[in-house]
Amino acid sequence: MYIDSDQLAALVAVVREGSFDRAARELHVTPSAVSQRIKQLEQHLGRVVVERSTPCKVTAGGEALYRHGLQVELLENDWLRSLGAGDAASATPSAPIALAVNADSLATFFVPALVQFAQQTGLQVEVMLDDQDHTAEWLRSGRVLGAVTAEAKPVHGCRVEGLGVMRYRATAKPAFIRRWFPSGVTAEALRRAPVLTFGRKDRLPWHFLRRVLGGRNVPLNAHLLPSDAALVEASLRGLGWGMNPEPLVGPHLKSRRLVDLIAGRWLDVPLFWQQWRLASHTLDTLTSTLKAQAAASLHPL
Repeated sequence: MYIDSDQLAALVAVVREGSFDRAARELHVTPSAVSQRIKQLEQHLGRVVVERSTPCKVTAGGEALYRHGLQVELLENDWLRSLGAGDAASATPSAPIALAVNADSLATFFVPALVQFAQQTGLQVEVMLDDQDHTAEWLRSGRVLGAVTAEAKPVHGCRVEGLGVMRYRATAKPAFIRRWFPSGVTAEALRRAPVLTFGRKDRLPWHFLRRVLGGRNVPLNAHLLPSDAALVEASLRGLGWGMNPEPLVGPHLKSRRLVDLIAGRWLDVPLFWQQWRLASHTLDTLTSTLKAQAAASLHPL
């Protein structure tokens, strides 16, 4: 089945931008032209591919085609770069490359990798933030080209590379430990002491406690702070104890501004990079920069 390239580009733009008006601005056409292209595409396929919501979303019946459109866009960009690549690609702004990543990776090794990637390619990225146990869902839906994930099993159509182990230290201010755990870290004390979490998807404190308590599940009173910097700052100010990435709290542990909740116990989370299985110079460059930066921040797998 032949798919018109303008219609495919319209689908990608509408889903990425979230509206027909913004897609029109990206494509330098009128909103009515974008609407007409989507209608023609849907008539050709015999199915609805765009959910007319706010923002617009790709339907389940359009996900595979949307993923194909992103792949075409990526490979065309690679082709342009191979021709005269630098000048031609930089003269016309290209759409950002969509990626999914967890907050702790973003706060540690991911940004330095993106800096190196941007310097080498001149390309932009768009980062979708989610928990490491959920970033792979963005790949399955076709909304991103690659993801940092806790899943070692490749998503269908993707290849996987090991990045390393993110070590989480259960840390708190010494005064907090003295106040809430005067008789040690017991199940009863843990029920009362406030814990700091990134959000409702963040299950790291529970995973840690089940490990150190031999599988027991302890109900916790949690503060939800969706920011790595805020979580570290809240720990330093004694708001609660939390599972913080070792690269972020290492200096505070060394200075004893923070201490381990339980000496010698931590939680290791293996991280992987999954990307579409494409012969793409852009994706290969991104993978190599991510692996290099991750090696400097993470423990070996």
